[in-house]
Amino acid sequence: MNIKLNYFIYAAGLLVLIHASCKTPVISRKMANPSLPSAYINSHDNINDAIVSWRKFFSDPNLEALIDSALEHNQELNITLQEIGMLKNEVNAKRGEYLPFVTLGSALGPDRAGKYTWNGFSEEDLKQSPDRGPKYIGDFLGVANMSWELDVWKKLRNAKQSAMMKYLSSVDAKNFLITNLVSEISSSYFELLALDNLFEIIKQNIEIQSNALNAVKLQKDAAKVNQLAVNRFEALLLNTMNLQYEVQQKITETENRINFMLGRVPQTVQRNSTRFNIANLEVIHAGLPSQLIRNRPDILMAEKDLEASKLDVAVAKANFLPSFKLSAGLGFQAFNPIVLLHPESILYNVVGDVMAPLVNKNAIKAMYYNANLKQIQSAYNYEMKILNAYVEVINQLNGLSNYSKSVETKQKEVEILNQSVEISNNLFLSARADYIEVLLTQREALESKIELVEIKLKQMMAKINIYKALGGGWK
Repeated sequence: MNIKLNYFIYAAGLLVLIHASCKTPVISRKMANPSLPSAYINSHDNINDAIVSWRKFFSDPNLEALIDSALEHNQELNITLQEIGMLKNEVNAKRGEYLPFVTLGSALGPDRAGKYTWNGFSEEDLKQSPDRGPKYIGDFLGVANMSWELDVWKKLRNAKQSAMMKYLSSVDAKNFLITNLVSEISSSYFELLALDNLFEIIKQNIEIQSNALNAVKLQKDAAKVNQLAVNRFEALLLNTMNLQYEVQQKITETENRINFMLGRVPQTVQRNSTRFNIANLEVIHAGLPSQLIRNRPDILMAEKDLEASKLDVAVAKANFLPSFKLSAGLGFQAFNPIVLLHPESILYNVVGDVMAPLVNKNAIKAMYYNANLKQIQSAYNYEMKILNAYVEVINQLNGLSNYSKSVETKQKEVEILNQSVEISNNLFLSARADYIEVLLTQREALESKIELVEIKLKQMMAKINIYKALGGGWK
């Protein structure tokens, strides 16, 4: 009766200790709010160009070849692929943690007890009574051990699921990198086309200004103008010639930026510069803001990080609860290898362990608090990614609209100034205009042509950036 009472008291005390150890601190959670407006401002289109493949979106064979090469050889992308592989291995490691561990082992070696021990005997004893001692003094063992932590609180399964979410998040990170890579290469490519066109404009103006300089020299020879006029025309020509060197340097740097993203040494980038003026600038279909959550890889990545952080909180909370572990062993052990596999040599054991934290839980509490703070941080990050995506789309939609209007206005300005250059030259030759008017008109015409190229480039960049902002480029 007393024995039963002792067992009861022992079990009751154990339950009290376990219950005391299982208390978890109170924390505050944050729920992410992924709300967005139902439509973009001045746009109610259900079609979303993000689903369009980048091959169809750009439709330039040279650009397509560059992007294909980058997707294969870009170092940053290949580094990310290795990280994805490591996270996939982490998932497999976590999956194995909630399955039984089985190990096989064997041992052999001499095992002789001391003479003056309970298990020992002298050689004289062995000679006098051979039957008392074994023929072989040694230990031979072959055993299989099994250990299995019972996942009662889903701690191990939550850890595996968290690792899976982080792996899927890394896949989205790779897709986001591809989106950025496609955007950066296409932007640099069209910048290169713009620089080529700018270089041609400068060359044409150098020819125009050279002809004007020759005409002024003839005027000076005829005593119609002085040396000051010649110097002013020559200075304008030298200034324009200096611009071509600056553009040539930018072309070199832009080509090498593309080469770097392609993971290759500096070389000429194949391109057709005439496509700059015939680039497809059709209306972009932005679709609905809610589609951003499914199309943008960075939002998908933040969403999976948030799910992983929630699971990590559950894992950290389970550390306050008792863990249950089963251990078992089965094998053979004998001092004589001849009888090692006999039934009498079988050994086995089964042990069940229950462990729970009792005192000094500071480390467990710190991990729990940090996991919760990480969850709150992930919720804010998810909301930030969604808001940032919406703002980017709004900015680029307005940019494309404004730059398109600006291109139309600047084209009219260029046409007028081109006519003015011709008119000013004729008036100057007929002595009805001052050379200063000719110089100013030529300078203004050149500047307006350069500005037109820059605005066209911004228009193209806005189209590329909208495609990127909508989540296009990785599918």
